Amino acid sequence: MFANNVGGIDRILRIVVGIALIAGYFLYPDAAYRWAFWIGIIPLVTGLFGTCPLYRLFGLSTCPVKR
Repeated sequence: MFANNVGGIDRILRIVVGIALIAGYFLYPDAAYRWAFWIGIIPLVTGLFGTCPLYRLFGLSTCPVKR
């Protein structure tokens, strides 16, 4: 389908940040903008699948070239 363009460290950071943001939704039930924590779905999904549409749009990649 799509080629991976998210490398190892970038991928791990995206997953950790995504989980942390989603966890914030449950940890701060009285926060005024509690719904904004769901933005964590984006880094979580891009980290899990290893591909980022914005990287593709701008021609970027943090994934090492396999030879």
